[in-house]
Amino acid sequence: MFVLRPRSDTKSARPRLSLLARLAAATVAGGLLAGCMAMDVASLAEAPKLSNKVKAEMSKKKMRPESPVLVRIFKQESELEVWKVDASGKYALFKTYPMCRWSGKLGPKMKSGDRQAPEGFYHVSAGMLNPNSQYYVSFNLGYPNRLESALGYTGEALMVHGACSSSGCYAMTDQGVGEIYAIVQKALEGGQQRFQVQAFPFRMTTENMAKHRGDPNMPFWRTLKEGYDAFAFTRQQPKVSVCSGRYVFNREFVNGEPSDPLAQCPATTDGVQNDVIAKIGAEQKKLDAAFAAATPVSSFAYVDGGMHPSFRSLLKQQGAKGMASRISRTKYPVSRPDAALADPYDK
Repeated sequence: MFVLRPRSDTKSARPRLSLLARLAAATVAGGLLAGCMAMDVASLAEAPKLSNKVKAEMSKKKMRPESPVLVRIFKQESELEVWKVDASGKYALFKTYPMCRWSGKLGPKMKSGDRQAPEGFYHVSAGMLNPNSQYYVSFNLGYPNRLESALGYTGEALMVHGACSSSGCYAMTDQGVGEIYAIVQKALEGGQQRFQVQAFPFRMTTENMAKHRGDPNMPFWRTLKEGYDAFAFTRQQPKVSVCSGRYVFNREFVNGEPSDPLAQCPATTDGVQNDVIAKIGAEQKKLDAAFAAATPVSSFAYVDGGMHPSFRSLLKQQGAKGMASRISRTKYPVSRPDAALADPYDK
């Protein structure tokens, strides 16, 4: 930290001020290049608390603030969903939040610097919440997870955070992430050890899958769809295992959980969710039929990530600086606004 002291010689002070200005500019530029690195900084405000308005919304849906939470993320639609366990004991949708910015293209993150926002299944514990993020508040997704580490994928500090700047993260604006942060923090304080985050390239309907059938990521996406369907059929958090170089859902293994993510999956026991596994298999067969009948479409050519239409409209109206002042306490710049405006997906 630099400290300026008064000097009687103003001429000699000017070079120092100029040097400090250059260093400060370099620091800001470095911060922008660092992208989603959630460095600890002095708190801009106390960590957000659950508002009475949000509590009332939960009450209407027969949810308790302390009940377990689950998060789903969809890149193409630029939306984040928060689900909570309601009075039925199953997960129900609490709220859908528009996403201000994600970077990269559709597909998983594989290496540092590729600007890809991750896709997969992650688990977030209390220690992964950061109330002092440079992007207001944030939580770490835990990328790379066990499967990604085994596959040699690299990267770190991939977050859900505030503002509207992304270099591999999911930026929700300060207002959006503040509410999400308060919700997940309350669930963790209420006894949930960790909550699951499911990050998808798009809503994994048969129709959407068929539109993307020619994408080289399709084998991976078909695996993600199994987890997507497991949640859809049960409204319970799917149990996630990794073996044979892929995710495996709701399986019990004879000798316990597989220890090597790349080794062949061991024998499974007869579990109580065989009916769910059968439904997932039937869904995959529907997918095969849809692929056979689908008309090829052009892939979505993202320049660099996307932005929810509501924020794209705001960006067009107010420009990058005007928008930044509205959605970030620090007026943190919108990342690559021209690329955000070029988002090819339009509801």
